[in-house]
Amino acid sequence: MAAVGLRQGDLVWGKLGRYPPWPGKIVNPPKDLKKPRGKKCLFVKFFGTEDHAWIKVEQLKPYHPHKEEMTKVNKGKRFQQAVDAVEEFLKKAKAKEQSNEEKGKGAGGKKGEGRAKKVGGERKRKSSDSGSHSPQKKSRDQSPRKRGRPPKEDKDELPGDSWLLHSHRTLGTEMILKKPSVTYQAISKRLKVSEEDSGSTSIQAADSTAINGNITPTDKKIGFLGLGLMGSGIVSNLLKMGHSVTVWNRTAEKKTAGGIPSEVWDQDDSVKCDLFIQEGALLGRTPAEVVSTCDITFACVADPKAAKDLVLGPSGVLQGIRPGKCYVDMSTVDPETVAEVAQVIVSRGGRFLEAPVSGNQQLSNDGMLVILAAGDQGVYEDCSSCFQAMGKASFFLGDVGNAARMMLILNMVQGSFMATIAEGMTLAQVTGQSQQTLLDILNQGQLASVFLDQKCQNILQGNFKPDFYLKYIQKDLRLAISLGDSVNHPTPMAAAANEVYKRAKALDQSDNDMSAVYRAYIH
Repeated sequence: MAAVGLRQGDLVWGKLGRYPPWPGKIVNPPKDLKKPRGKKCLFVKFFGTEDHAWIKVEQLKPYHPHKEEMTKVNKGKRFQQAVDAVEEFLKKAKAKEQSNEEKGKGAGGKKGEGRAKKVGGERKRKSSDSGSHSPQKKSRDQSPRKRGRPPKEDKDELPGDSWLLHSHRTLGTEMILKKPSVTYQAISKRLKVSEEDSGSTSIQAADSTAINGNITPTDKKIGFLGLGLMGSGIVSNLLKMGHSVTVWNRTAEKKTAGGIPSEVWDQDDSVKCDLFIQEGALLGRTPAEVVSTCDITFACVADPKAAKDLVLGPSGVLQGIRPGKCYVDMSTVDPETVAEVAQVIVSRGGRFLEAPVSGNQQLSNDGMLVILAAGDQGVYEDCSSCFQAMGKASFFLGDVGNAARMMLILNMVQGSFMATIAEGMTLAQVTGQSQQTLLDILNQGQLASVFLDQKCQNILQGNFKPDFYLKYIQKDLRLAISLGDSVNHPTPMAAAANEVYKRAKALDQSDNDMSAVYRAYIH
């Protein structure tokens, strides 16, 4: 992208992270939001969202000359809504300009009127004429307005919606207004291009690749089985990046036998399929139908039993597998389950990749997951654009089973850490210490992290709305302990944490967030 001659007030196409070029307007940044050092950037407010961000000049294009090009590439409903918002903005600007011109023509006065009226008319004509040549009266995309403070109408001329760039709306609306420095740090971190080489094979997906160019969606047909909180975010991002996706979940078959629970289910699932169909997805009637009509089919379900039932059950994946069909299991399960599923897929001529994801609901929505893959490396490479759409990084770990092992180790660490956080918060309470002060201190030290802050906030507010279900972290701890047993390796910390989660489940906390393990300590 090029940004020759762009200035404040101009309409542009801007690249933000992994998202496609989006229509926006160059505006004046808040006074206390510093410009990134060493980078030529302009501050852009995006249409159809409350997003604001510093955008590198090479990631900007003038709106009108590139409108046809951009609208041909991007066909999503939300993208079209943003373009419509630009056109509405231009329409209002043109109407306002015409109104000002008409006022100018009518302000000259009539011949034969008194001297005072004549002088007054001449003054009005001068004012009108000069106004018609004022930079602020021209269309925004051609405005030669000098750098500086934008006119007042800039504040409310960009229509806002709540749907674009899941977490970015929070960044743009709340953090820029309240904590500008935090906002820029968060955005710049997302847009940072990795410069370090890794020993493992990985795709530094999403932001790093998007900064250097658009994600080009694969021309392969994509299937997705399981639209829970994790799966829904993944499918949403696949569609946004232009992939052709066919979806299936148990809700569409809830009146038939053999419904399979998907990973991290929620109460709104009955409308999930319809929402995705409105965004351009196709609906598959059974897992077998999805696999048979798609080139690559992803699945994300709750546990080992669900993963095997999805493949081996009635109208399951195996019935749709043909030579060359690719199946990617993103469920967090044990290595034995992965090996069994891989064996039956390959036995039918299919190609298999395991690709569990590290993250939670919010990261899934944001397309910031970390994907751990193992199995057929050719499938891994074929999934490149998909992994870029759904995650910030992906790693290829070799043979089937390695990704499952790594995933269980990661969740073992996370689950144990959460139990320790809960233990520390309750110990602070019973010894008369302020839990808020404890969090403030932790946030200033080496343990500071988004995870720590979010989970402690859940405890302080007593709000355990699930971001990662407690029952699933307990399942992963149990599987990690079993993994340790299989190689005769002790896991005493995980075992202790597992017992606390089991107590929390007994207290009816299974369907709450993992941070609800706190309640196991206070009952």
